[in-house]
Amino acid sequence: MKDAQNHPVGSVLVAEDEPGLRAFLAEVLEGEGHRVMLAASGLEAQAALHAHAFDVVLTDLKMPGLDGLGVLRAAKAEQPHVAVIVLTAHGSVDSAVEAMRLGAFDYLQKPLRSPNQLRTLVLRALEDRGVAAASSSQVNGASRTGELVWQDPVMAPVASALVRVAPTQATVLLIGESGTGKEVAARSVHQLSRRHAGPFVAVNCAVLSDNLLESELFGHEKGAFTGAVATRPGKIELAAGGTFFLDELGELKLDLQAKLLRVLEGRTFERLGGTRTYAADVRIVAATHRDLHGMIQAGTFREDLYHRLAVFPIRLPPLRERPGDVPVLATALLSRIGTELGRPGLRLDGAALARLKSATFSGNVRELRNVLERAVILAPDDIIEASHIWLDPTAGHLTEAASRRGSSHALSAAGIGDEETLEALERRAIERALAAQGGNRRRAAAMLGIGLRTLYEKIKRYEL
Repeated sequence: MKDAQNHPVGSVLVAEDEPGLRAFLAEVLEGEGHRVMLAASGLEAQAALHAHAFDVVLTDLKMPGLDGLGVLRAAKAEQPHVAVIVLTAHGSVDSAVEAMRLGAFDYLQKPLRSPNQLRTLVLRALEDRGVAAASSSQVNGASRTGELVWQDPVMAPVASALVRVAPTQATVLLIGESGTGKEVAARSVHQLSRRHAGPFVAVNCAVLSDNLLESELFGHEKGAFTGAVATRPGKIELAAGGTFFLDELGELKLDLQAKLLRVLEGRTFERLGGTRTYAADVRIVAATHRDLHGMIQAGTFREDLYHRLAVFPIRLPPLRERPGDVPVLATALLSRIGTELGRPGLRLDGAALARLKSATFSGNVRELRNVLERAVILAPDDIIEASHIWLDPTAGHLTEAASRRGSSHALSAAGIGDEETLEALERRAIERALAAQGGNRRRAAAMLGIGLRTLYEKIKRYEL
């Protein structure tokens, strides 16, 4: 709802044990048109939350009986989408950060510098409450949070953390094994943030040399190095007004870590070979599969940079810890693969789905996609069967891996001989991969999950 001044108004619960401050907060908020209910203690606030619906809760952290963290927990239990703002005394920032980890929208330090601080923050909370309420949706039994699709209960805290942190300006550190969906999580943060209309720019630190990475991050001036024939802006500059995603953070060398620290501390940077200082108007989300604490101990990662990046760390669990996600991820990935290959309508039969659910994906979601791509190549029609699911091919020996992992059982159950059929399936898989990639052998090898040399050997073997 909006008032005549065209700004959102809502229902606000104020929990504050100091009478004077409580009256002041009410006066400011009512002056903006908000409906305000007052609570003189945490227990009163808890009772109010049980009896009434609120858009925003403003609570002091230090109160007798039930403190502000207790009010926060009660608010999230009773009304999951309510925005909670905590008031904390100067010097108690650690408590405020803990409150944000538990789901607080933001915090204000006492004494308030200006009533406008309160007005602005409550308006932001009301605006973002609409985003948060709509950020998670249910589609065919699966949940979607931003771009993240999930169903296993293990992912609920992850989704909740993404929704909580997205509207803030906090730097996010995503931690997890390769292939767990860290970039999808980063895109979700961007999509649910106030910067969603701006660009999402990603850089993978593992795929570029040190010199190229520095230029990629910060840009360079003409003549900065051999081959720099023109001035070129970096990815941080291109992400202005949006989100900058720094993937594989642990691969950064110490000198680049120092330069990134400057961006985080001073929000400025310089292009390579230049002297002009540019403003870094970006929200940074970083990700790594490395043990940064171990790297700090080994002297290969800066501790001060870690603390700047890990303002709000989120761990992405591996797929083996969330088997309930396999069906929804497989369905979503299969739809995407079908679109890419011009084969809409692809689906998994019950046996194929059961085989996927029983697998341990060491490569996580990335490996699941590879398995499905191979299955689509092998399937003669739109139904993916258990015999098309080949898991963990090693060194290009698809037939051996498939027989070791159980495809032989599915084939024998159908009355088909292992060796002859698997060889025929492999030949057919290679033919379809080559056709799907327009004869490009390098892309076909990548699609099959085998090396280029192995593909050449098999093409020769099968006289393709």
